[in-house]
Amino acid sequence: VCFSWQKREISNFDYLMYLNTLAGRSYNDYMQYPVFPWVLADYHSETLSLTNPHTFRDLSKPMGAQTMERKRKFIQRYNEVEKNLSAQCHYCTHYSSAIIVASYLVRLEPFTQTFCSLQGGSFDVADRMFHSVKSTWESASRDNMSDVRELIPEFFYLPEFLTNANRFELGCMQDGTVLGDVQLPPWADGDPHKFILLHRQALESDYVSAHLHRWIDLIFGHKQHGSAAVEAVNTYHPYFYGDKMDLNKIKDPLIKSTILGFISNFGQIPKQV
Repeated sequence: VCFSWQKREISNFDYLMYLNTLAGRSYNDYMQYPVFPWVLADYHSETLSLTNPHTFRDLSKPMGAQTMERKRKFIQRYNEVEKNLSAQCHYCTHYSSAIIVASYLVRLEPFTQTFCSLQGGSFDVADRMFHSVKSTWESASRDNMSDVRELIPEFFYLPEFLTNANRFELGCMQDGTVLGDVQLPPWADGDPHKFILLHRQALESDYVSAHLHRWIDLIFGHKQHGSAAVEAVNTYHPYFYGDKMDLNKIKDPLIKSTILGFISNFGQIPKQV
């Protein structure tokens, strides 16, 4: 399959789905849902240029290292090992979790109910809900030190998740904006189908095809843990590395349930492939 992908006989989308499946990710498990990369960094232009390298996210770096300032802060955290952290790591949150998946898909059932049950029975505060592709990118790549989320496959084929066709009352933001359909970048012209079309074209573009292997190394490959991960600013809390921990060896039921709760709430690193 890898050879077919290199020869461009299969698409980037199909290859990523293949790797996710190989790594134990599945649509049937919100905690191990397929993970896809942010591929664009341009959510402000009127037209999208897929020949300009600046249009794209740096696929060689995790979301926590997309800006120099943010990268420096996470390296500082790793070196300091803050007193409230039980382990040395760059990130105490994860790029994929049940709540991230449900928040992206909250406008579609059954994800609406899943999101509400994960939130204790209701929608989240409106300002924290997924409402804008641009602001979510800015949060995950630059602004929010506890947000390093990546994307899910639906961003590349399912326009329906971007519209509030079910007319859910998702609340009102502090600036008075009533939450409805997801706000799209200017280049999508307010059309979810156009957004998906261009976003999928971006995923299959020459630039992404030439650099995607570097993101794959971070998520599924040799930069996932160990010294290569430290160097790549890509280490997560030890509890996220589920397959590296032998829960059967942990005798204390409280510690075991804490770890399982942590994984179910905050996500899990894929199996290395």
